[in-house]
Amino acid sequence: MERFSCYCHFRCIRYDQCYSAEHSVFYRFDSEILTEGYVDESGVGHCITPLLYELGWISFEVSTDGVSFDRSGRWLSVHHSKLGPDYKIILVNDKQWQYYGTPDVSGDLEMIWISSLIKAERVNIELWGYNETGEVYSANWEAEWKYLYTVGRDVPNSGVFSFTPQIAEKPYFLWDIGSIRVSPNTKPDGAQNVNALWSEAHAIAWHLEEAFRMDSAGWALEKCINWDKEEKAMPNFLTEITDCPCTLAQARADTGRFHTDYGCDIEAGSFCVYHPGAVHCVRAIQGSPEYGSGQQCCYDSTGAQVLTGDSIGGSTPDRGHDWGEPPYKKPPRVPGFSHWKYDVISFYYCCLWSDNCRYYFTHRPSSDCRTYRPPRVAAVLGDPHFMTFDGVTFTFNGKGEYILVYSSDHELSVQGRTEPMRFENGTVAMATRLSSVAVRENDSDVIEVRLGDQVDELQVLMNQQVLSFSEQKWIDLSGVFVFSPKATNVTVMFPSGTGLEVRAGEGVMTFTVLLPHDLQNHTLGLLGTMNDDPEDDLTSSNGVIIPLNSSALDIFTYCAGWAVTNETSLFTYDSTYLLNEYYYAPKHDPSFMPNFSVTEDPEDPLLEPVLSLCAGEWASFCKYDALSMRSLEQGNATLLAYRSHTSTKKALEPVQSCGWLSPPNHGQKEGTLYLEGAKVTFSCNSGYSLYGSQEHTCQADGEWSGEDTHCVAGR
Repeated sequence: MERFSCYCHFRCIRYDQCYSAEHSVFYRFDSEILTEGYVDESGVGHCITPLLYELGWISFEVSTDGVSFDRSGRWLSVHHSKLGPDYKIILVNDKQWQYYGTPDVSGDLEMIWISSLIKAERVNIELWGYNETGEVYSANWEAEWKYLYTVGRDVPNSGVFSFTPQIAEKPYFLWDIGSIRVSPNTKPDGAQNVNALWSEAHAIAWHLEEAFRMDSAGWALEKCINWDKEEKAMPNFLTEITDCPCTLAQARADTGRFHTDYGCDIEAGSFCVYHPGAVHCVRAIQGSPEYGSGQQCCYDSTGAQVLTGDSIGGSTPDRGHDWGEPPYKKPPRVPGFSHWKYDVISFYYCCLWSDNCRYYFTHRPSSDCRTYRPPRVAAVLGDPHFMTFDGVTFTFNGKGEYILVYSSDHELSVQGRTEPMRFENGTVAMATRLSSVAVRENDSDVIEVRLGDQVDELQVLMNQQVLSFSEQKWIDLSGVFVFSPKATNVTVMFPSGTGLEVRAGEGVMTFTVLLPHDLQNHTLGLLGTMNDDPEDDLTSSNGVIIPLNSSALDIFTYCAGWAVTNETSLFTYDSTYLLNEYYYAPKHDPSFMPNFSVTEDPEDPLLEPVLSLCAGEWASFCKYDALSMRSLEQGNATLLAYRSHTSTKKALEPVQSCGWLSPPNHGQKEGTLYLEGAKVTFSCNSGYSLYGSQEHTCQADGEWSGEDTHCVAGR
């Protein structure tokens, strides 16, 4: 993303031409921004990334003379927090850096870096500041990184530097967000786009004016009050942000609209510095429609929301989405730093450097979940079995490429490819598996997720080109986000709130799709018409409804009618096998007729363990997969996939909320749960009497029971 957060290198653009150390090498990003790189002793050309203020794939061209750019490539610009520690300056004890000058925080500050990444024996240590200037929400609102001054000049490139911070001169101490840069001492002060390393952005308390060191809390309060005034003059973004999920289970299951906030992650030990009392937080993936603002939702160990009305650890919405918002580049959509400018440094003013959080929470109150509507979920699993949005289940073992979901709203198209399964000896089984899923929304990049060459490995393609997740697990693309924490798991997310989960295991693909509620009554395809009416889920592509009790052959014929065409296909055909079997062949293969059932032979030695394994719900599908593939592992994988699906459906069941309930003036409340059945009890301070209801219960209609509660003095 920003220049300090990115570092790129490659060995050869054209494999028949590598560089020598004497070569010059130049890079042109987005056809306009020119930078000079360098060549190391092994012939690797390194590019210096320019200031971009955006995320995603950035095109660049390469030249050895700065005139003729005859090679090209792509470079992934990422959020600065996702840059690995090897490629940035580490601020040792970063709390000391950001609280320097507050009571009992002083001493020398230390930083470390990998010295070999700076091609110089001696370096300069610089401070740069970040700000956003111009009239807010206007065309002249601009982001600015500015060189402020040099902290250490002509020091050895040893990979470590410490210093005693001095109060900066005016106007430099007016900057309170910044980063440290280490660059060759041969470069002029503040030179842009040079070989350098950067620290993460931080609150630069250590250089603030004398007034801060004399009375940090008083200084911070004044800043907090000024911020309060500025916020009151800015547009109210709170009215357009999405509500939070009601429970932790919903928040973790709604993967099309929410993603883990890595600052408070239950999978990483719940180290929630800014949200004490929470065990997990998520952020809305998409920014709000007009202002590009962000939503954050935090939960405690019981799975309930943590709200700022009850706790300093409550979740807070953001004027600047932490992850930025397309088209990026301008405030308040600059990834990471608009968030620092409008939401983080103000938290330091009001809450961390002083005890005045009431100002902050007035403008950043937690959202409850009264208007939250969980997504609907459908799935394809096993070899393969379909579970529609309205709960209909059926098996379709055709070979071909089919429409799983289509909606004219957002021009959403989700397609699935199936292929015959094989036994361990390589012979073809008369059953198929889902082998690839391709999807596009509106004019987004086309994303395809398919089974890879290795067992239980998924391969992701963007517009028919393979994507690598070896360095980054999250990739921002055009109109779509893709997350792959490991080779067996891929999540695809779209602006509409549609989410796709693809998993690989035991040689088969499990596919889950989550659709937002506003697509109700607007879906077609094999996963049904999402309208709470299962009776019309088997609606053919020409509008004919197939009865749910139809024969397996009739259902097979119905499903075949949802085959795509070459003109509508989103799939990639990059091998002879795919060309012959799918591109030049019928989209539904009429010659492949599966076994619609399996025989339970008492003499079959596999039958007894299969019957023992496949008991209870979904026993028939488990038995079919295990016996047709002669594999207990296959049957167990189907059973586990089904249980995972039902768990997701349960997590996403609607929950009634009555909304946050405030204590009466001059009183307290007991209870911080606001969902159906929850009780909140009020009491009054000494010298006050309670009038109205002492206890309120959240009712099924979303309203609190009882009368308004007041604490009246002197009675």
